[in-house]
Amino acid sequence: MESEKHPAYERLRRVTPTASVLLADNPGKMTLDGTNTWILRAPGREDCIVVDPGPRKRSHVDLVAAHGPVALVLITHRHHDHTGGIARLHKLTSAPVRAVTPAHCRGDAAPLVDGEVISAAGVELTVAATPGHTADSISLVMEDAVLTGDTILGSGSSVLDGKDGSLADYLSSLDRLEQLGEGRVALPGHGPDHPDTAVLARTYRAHREQRLDQVREALSVIGADATPLKVVRHVYADVDKKLWPAARMSVKAQLEYLRS
Repeated sequence: MESEKHPAYERLRRVTPTASVLLADNPGKMTLDGTNTWILRAPGREDCIVVDPGPRKRSHVDLVAAHGPVALVLITHRHHDHTGGIARLHKLTSAPVRAVTPAHCRGDAAPLVDGEVISAAGVELTVAATPGHTADSISLVMEDAVLTGDTILGSGSSVLDGKDGSLADYLSSLDRLEQLGEGRVALPGHGPDHPDTAVLARTYRAHREQRLDQVREALSVIGADATPLKVVRHVYADVDKKLWPAARMSVKAQLEYLRS
């Protein structure tokens, strides 16, 4: 496992002494190289914690289950590329599934709560609410690493969901991850791992501030009441138009933030 490099589709790649990743073969505009399913276990333990079963893809979920026995399944947020495999993994393993959103919980498991400490498979994690990408987004803090879901990615930038994403929440979450992640490896929901979560959080915040400045400049040129699409056309003129729908979601959140 140690010799694997990202991206290594459907092959277990060890990242830290307790965390390994199984990359789903579902690359796309919103999933980058694919969705990372994290498998956590203390050295010498057979059982494991699974974080984000991944998409509803039978072959991927079967591989996840094969790396068990699975003691617990945790969900970082509601998006289908992270939650689609819940039903099959629960059927195969009977492991309880916990998420912030009760609809994703299985096996009479309670929803996740900010600040609670979870122990399983010899691993201890602390739940940290990090909304912004979605309202139900969490991160999971371990002694040497932070599982960041889609709040911080291994490459590119995170899109704020148009339904319940919030830039104010997101910026606060980046500040929180900077505090919690100092010296801890970032284990993201997409893309490669990063050696220091705090460094990545600072980079992400600087990028958001830069985008906010660009939006402010755009509004001064095209009008304070400009629609998100008009702002996208101005700010993202040099970006592939295929990415404009995702950019529009982020711009919508930026405009709400600036106008609030």
